[in-house]
Amino acid sequence: MQMQRLVYGPFKSAAGRGPIRSLAGHPFLVVIDGLDECEDKDEVEDLIDSFLVFFNENPFIPLRVLITSRVEQHIRSRLNVPGVRLDNLVDHCSDDDITAFLDVLFQDARRRNPVIQAYVQERGEWPTPIEKRKLVEHIGGSFIFASAVFKYIMGSSATNNHSTTPMDRLPLALNMNPGLDGLYAQTLARSKHLPHFLNIISTIALLEAPLPTSGIAELLGIHTYEVVHVLVNLQAIIQVPGTDDTPVTLCHTSLRDFLTTQSRSGRFFAHPHHHVRLFLRTTECELGFRKRRREVLIEPSQCTPAVAYSLTCSLKHLARGTGLFQQSESDSAIRSYRDALALYPGTPGLVFALAHVICSRAMHTGSFVDLEEAISLHRHALVLGPSSHYLGRAGSLNGLGSSLMQCYWRTGTMANLEEAICVHREALALWPFPHPHRPDSLNTLGTALLSRHRRIGSAFDLEEAISLHREALELRPLSHPDRCLPLSKLGNTLLTRYRHTGVVKDLDESISLFQIVVELRPSPHPGRSSSLGNLGGSLRYRYRHTGIMADLENAISLYREALDVQPSSDPQPWALLNDLGNALMDRYRCTGSMADLGEVISLYRQALKLKVWSASHPERYLSLNNLGVPLLSRYWHSRIMADLEEAISLYREALQLRPPSHLERWLPPNNLGVALLDRYRRTGVMADLKEAISLFYEALELRPSPHPDRSVSLNNLGSALLARYRRTRIMADLEKAISLCRQALQLRPSPHRHRSFPLNNISLCLETMYKDTHALPHLQEAIAHCEELIDFHYPIGHQHRVTMLNRLASLLQKLLDATGRQEDRARIEMLKEEASSLSASTSATIAASPGIGVTKEGS
Repeated sequence: MQMQRLVYGPFKSAAGRGPIRSLAGHPFLVVIDGLDECEDKDEVEDLIDSFLVFFNENPFIPLRVLITSRVEQHIRSRLNVPGVRLDNLVDHCSDDDITAFLDVLFQDARRRNPVIQAYVQERGEWPTPIEKRKLVEHIGGSFIFASAVFKYIMGSSATNNHSTTPMDRLPLALNMNPGLDGLYAQTLARSKHLPHFLNIISTIALLEAPLPTSGIAELLGIHTYEVVHVLVNLQAIIQVPGTDDTPVTLCHTSLRDFLTTQSRSGRFFAHPHHHVRLFLRTTECELGFRKRRREVLIEPSQCTPAVAYSLTCSLKHLARGTGLFQQSESDSAIRSYRDALALYPGTPGLVFALAHVICSRAMHTGSFVDLEEAISLHRHALVLGPSSHYLGRAGSLNGLGSSLMQCYWRTGTMANLEEAICVHREALALWPFPHPHRPDSLNTLGTALLSRHRRIGSAFDLEEAISLHREALELRPLSHPDRCLPLSKLGNTLLTRYRHTGVVKDLDESISLFQIVVELRPSPHPGRSSSLGNLGGSLRYRYRHTGIMADLENAISLYREALDVQPSSDPQPWALLNDLGNALMDRYRCTGSMADLGEVISLYRQALKLKVWSASHPERYLSLNNLGVPLLSRYWHSRIMADLEEAISLYREALQLRPPSHLERWLPPNNLGVALLDRYRRTGVMADLKEAISLFYEALELRPSPHPDRSVSLNNLGSALLARYRRTRIMADLEKAISLCRQALQLRPSPHRHRSFPLNNISLCLETMYKDTHALPHLQEAIAHCEELIDFHYPIGHQHRVTMLNRLASLLQKLLDATGRQEDRARIEMLKEEASSLSASTSATIAASPGIGVTKEGS
């Protein structure tokens, strides 16, 4: 009615009086902006219909109507008639306008901001052309979003504390959310009830290249109309072409980020396992086509859209689905490629693909037969000429290297590791910057070098691995879906370097990196389990450095959650069992909880049984050593000889598996020495004591200054020499023991959390020296060390506080007997009273605890 009175009626009346003259010779224009925002669809349809009727009846009136709207079916269906011109604004890309807009804003910022001026003078143009291109791509044609991004970069937000510069904030802006999540969720909900909805949406989100509706239907094995039925209500966020052969595209790239981020998309989440389904479907499409067409070389132009896509992108989905395959899915893919090779024997691309899926199955099953076949097939593909598949020679080299690494991790054969490093280096050289596969190649070579470092202890390998992972991370911007991989890889290499150097900066950076990964992988992301485990490991090392129990409790909680969400396809199911066992062992050392100790032994036994490594694998020593530690601790508590004998047996096997050149060779001789020293104290067999001393000397030589754990070897060797002195009464042994323990104490200055170990042993040595010499300074120094232990290291609740209270009371009694100082008597009684009270309340845990006459820190 309003349009009739305000527009149609006046124009008709004017036309009845003669020709209407328009302004400047052009027709009058009515602009209706955002028609889709009108909630009453019936009114919208009536409005459009009235326009069409008016123009049909009055074709010569100089009036035009311009309607702008998101693509909604009720609007498009009314306008898709003769006489109406439909135009897609996406086809008129506004990237050039956005670029010009940003150029003006940044030029003005450079004139006004002295920080930017100084930066440009020192380093040149900012933003660089590459940075501007990335910004424009991320903005996606939205001027409102462009304005918000620029304000964020310049720190215009009221909440900004200006602790960072615009140059710091620019890369962070690439991760900004354009604020469309509400629109996405509201729009997607329109089709959520329709058949195949989630499969269609997940496919569009995870495709490596867009496909038309017919291609999506063929890929999913459904009808084209079923795809259109789902998408027709989603045209506000997805560009749905009017023909079956034009690709379906996203209105804004942020929709893909929304769909692949579970915390944002919720029920609409495109799960990474869908890559597995896409791989299997692309394989079926390709094989079906090959059965119909027997040509060896297939041109994409000869194929349907789904087959053409399969020829170039199937292996990309295989790579993204690595670790997510169920065995039945791997078996299905292997059968398909064997069938294809039966039709086209010797086709390099098919040989490469078969090798890849067989290696993927081996990761899940641990099959040596599969690994050997995968390696053989990769070698064969290289000989045949792998340039016929999209990854080229570099991809085949990386495939061979990955299979060799899998074989090394299961057999420990150094030849496999060395060859893997060589082929990964060659592959990296074939993918120079800015090749899109260079980041993955950097990560694979870095992983191989880290493995060699862990095997032979080469610092050069570790430093190169860190450098490679840093470069890979720089090539994965904040918004990249694969950024988690270089974050995790770099975090692990930095944590490894911290373990060898003790540089806390590396530990702090690794924790920060792992926290980011956990945030980027919310449940049910298949990589969440490993991410939680990595973060738990770094927090456990910080606990060992600082003694803050909150870090240890958080680590235990993270490990338990990681086990709960661990996928059944995890190729190393034992790793988290070991990690949780390590954390519980740390807590047992602090609290003496036998429940923790029992769980540790159970976890380590499960891990050892789950491992598919050969008995001679050099990394097997970790599981052997892990199980030996709690068995020895339980022996100290219960005095069951079977635990001690098993621990010794495990440590001997671990020692045989640790090569003499390895950086951590000191660990097996150290722990075997501790166990043998315990057996000597139980049986009095001098051969055990002699071997223990020899092993401790070997461990000490392998920990030269400034090794962060040298104090451990000094302390344990001092303990063994004290034991030999008590047997032989050779004063040189006792003097040497005191000297060693003093050195160990100097390397653990207060408030070092492990200072208690050398404190305990030096006090024992000095007490022994006093017994033989009656020199009061030795007794007085022993008392001072015991007091420090009680005051700073054995608080109320600590498993060793009762024993230390009694020892201090005994030493003070000796001082009273020697000096007659009556003022010590009241303190002696107070110490005994506290010890008695604590002993009565914690007898179940503490009464059976081993004496702490010798501290076995190295275990």
